[in-house]
Amino acid sequence: MIATPIVFAPGMMCDDRLFERQAAALRAGRGVAFADFSKDDSIAGMARRLLAAAPARCVLVGLSMGGIVAFEAWRQARERIAGLVLLNTTPFADAPARRAVRLSQIDRAREGRLQDVVLEELKPIYLGAARKDDRTLLDAIYAMAERLGPEVFVRQSHALMTRADSVETLASIDCPTLIIAGEADEVCPPELHETMHDAIAGSSLRVLSGCGHLSAMEAPDAVATLLRDWIEQLEKGERNS
Repeated sequence: MIATPIVFAPGMMCDDRLFERQAAALRAGRGVAFADFSKDDSIAGMARRLLAAAPARCVLVGLSMGGIVAFEAWRQARERIAGLVLLNTTPFADAPARRAVRLSQIDRAREGRLQDVVLEELKPIYLGAARKDDRTLLDAIYAMAERLGPEVFVRQSHALMTRADSVETLASIDCPTLIIAGEADEVCPPELHETMHDAIAGSSLRVLSGCGHLSAMEAPDAVATLLRDWIEQLEKGERNS
């Protein structure tokens, strides 16, 4: 049996480096690809681009915005998704208060102040307490945002603030699903993941102790192990079916 390809779907202002350690751990013997969310200003457009570049059937691994896009990809082409891994994400639409914050951040980014937005507003809430002062990790997060730049920030902000609510979609998800939450995630707290777990029949939920919103970078080896073990079980089930 050919190993199931994996498509990694990154969070806002993140690139391939978000999943660098997990991709390295899983790449042997299987196809690994990374979605490009830099060109579209809607979640639907991001999902269409992901599906156009993806293998005919794959495991879709999405963190934060990547998980939001994964819900839309499921709505567009569920027959192509062999399994879902949802990390640090939410099925809910943007709240009005959050939209107001995004509009302010968009204005600052357009004024050339993207660095201020990332350093002053995003970094402080992204990481768990144990990693908030990890300079190497903080620099890596900013390097991704800097590479993508302000125009991508504006497009992605627009996509997130206009996204559809995916709560009703959860009950339709009938593929194997792994949900990973960070115990200290201030952006998408564990209770959101419990909501998804309760609504997606047969899903598995894992909560990483002390971890914040960027679990793939804060606890890279733990996430890689969870992914590897879960995908092995998924493929074992397909072989036996």
